[in-house]
Amino acid sequence: MRLTLLAAALLVATGSLAAQTTPDAQAAAEAVANDVLAWRRDIHAHPELGNRETRTSKLVADHLRKLGMQVRTGIGGTGVVGILHGGKPGPRIGLRADMDALPVTERGDLPFASKVTTQYRGQTTGVMHACGHDTHTAVLMGVAKALAGMRKDLPGEVMFVFQPAEEGAPEGEEGGAARMLAEGLFADFKPEAMFGLHVIAGIPSDVIAVRPGPFMAASDRFTIKVIGRQTHGAKPWGGIDPIVTAAQIVSGAQTLVSRRAELTRAPLVLSFGAINGGIRYNIIPDSVELEGTIRTFKPDMRDEVFAGLGNMAEHIAAANGARVEMQVPAGDGTPVLVNDPALTARAHDSLVRAAGAGKVIEIDPITGAEDFADYANEVPSVFFFVGATPSERDMKTVASNHSPDFYVDEAATLPLATRAMLQVSMDYLYGVK
Repeated sequence: MRLTLLAAALLVATGSLAAQTTPDAQAAAEAVANDVLAWRRDIHAHPELGNRETRTSKLVADHLRKLGMQVRTGIGGTGVVGILHGGKPGPRIGLRADMDALPVTERGDLPFASKVTTQYRGQTTGVMHACGHDTHTAVLMGVAKALAGMRKDLPGEVMFVFQPAEEGAPEGEEGGAARMLAEGLFADFKPEAMFGLHVIAGIPSDVIAVRPGPFMAASDRFTIKVIGRQTHGAKPWGGIDPIVTAAQIVSGAQTLVSRRAELTRAPLVLSFGAINGGIRYNIIPDSVELEGTIRTFKPDMRDEVFAGLGNMAEHIAAANGARVEMQVPAGDGTPVLVNDPALTARAHDSLVRAAGAGKVIEIDPITGAEDFADYANEVPSVFFFVGATPSERDMKTVASNHSPDFYVDEAATLPLATRAMLQVSMDYLYGVK
């Protein structure tokens, strides 16, 4: 009995010592807060599209080198990876931020609003961090500085991954998480756990959202070219109308979701985002091109909608005397992002310590996609959302991510995101559960 009590006392003492020696995440976040704010504004004013993040990657690489890290550049194109070796033995973890912006013209009147323009698919457009990747990059730079500052007593090693092209690579190029992995991201350093975050509109800026298991959908692009025969608009019987055929395909495809998919099993989305065809009001063109996206959470439902869309397009075209050329899907797509349940449960307690009681919520599955899923397929991972919207605003009407009016509540979101990433990292490294 005396031995049992002694063992229990030692366990309590050991736990207390671990809690006392784990650095204060809030204090560490506050120490880098001004830097994070300055970096975020600088990156926001100088956005770069996927696989073109040369200025941003240089900023990141120079920063990591100043912190004394082992730095690798050029992985995945413009990707940057820094390795921090702690002064004590411990686990290996990975932390990821994405760096790319979007072809969106900013409408806000921020003093650091983007004025950058570029050519995108033959059109002049603005470039904007309309999804918050500027925030992700600045926060991870701050986390890197904070952890490097405690290197001597830090157990374990940390891989900082600054990723290009999360929004997708330009046409004809490869990019993103899949390219970084293909080029050996984990060849010499494979973390045992990986963490990532995303700021998101429509959630209050003092709230963190997460869920275990399937969290964000698989995303697949498809293209369908409907080929008819050109004729005068006044004589439609003289040709084969690909516009009418394309309209029937768009309409018919909706039944793949509403009548064919068993939606009680998991959500499924099929959306057409582009229809291109014709050059003049009175000419029925030779062809029409359709492009869209499919979002799924179950591999078998994913395969079923691919087959169903292809079959439907072929038969509708044939019924109209037309034919189709298809890519369903067009490319490899992005898999379902699955948060490891055990690691999520552990990280949840860390997030509560960072955000406070009642400020960490479990969210429903999101039909948006994230190529962080590729890392999660390699190592146990947790991805979470940090609210970007001031709490006094109407969450249902605020501009969403990817909008020209997208807005991040810097005063609340940046400190919380920095604190949250530091807390999950330090708790894992120090073995706090």
